[in-house]
Amino acid sequence: MVIDLSTFYDMPRQLDKLLDTFFSPTTISQRKFAYPPVNLKEDEENIYVLAEIPGVDINDIELTITDGSLVIKGERKSEKGNYYRQERPNGLFQRIINLNIDIDKDNIKAKLKDGILEVVLPKAKESKPKKIAIEQN
Repeated sequence: MVIDLSTFYDMPRQLDKLLDTFFSPTTISQRKFAYPPVNLKEDEENIYVLAEIPGVDINDIELTITDGSLVIKGERKSEKGNYYRQERPNGLFQRIINLNIDIDKDNIKAKLKDGILEVVLPKAKESKPKKIAIEQN
């Protein structure tokens, strides 16, 4: 009979990894399990924020832009019933996305479709790269 104890050898590392995830010094919005999950992408003109918030009504979402960040606040209302398992989070949530670039605050657009909140943040003209001509002597 062979008893495989190899999974126990790795247990201290796995436990450390779990504890680091929950007790890391980063803010809640930067943790692996932050809600809502977001994707950030950019092109030359805009920054795009795509947040997954299925089941949340558009009236229960609040977007705020400050000098350095976009704040997504909202509430997912829980449905009544007897649950055997409940894996989708409910209640109040807040996600802060730090932006390291100036945004044209007057032209921000947001839409909610199929549970995906898309926020288009146009870059300010001052923050866009400018090509510099090189003179030849």
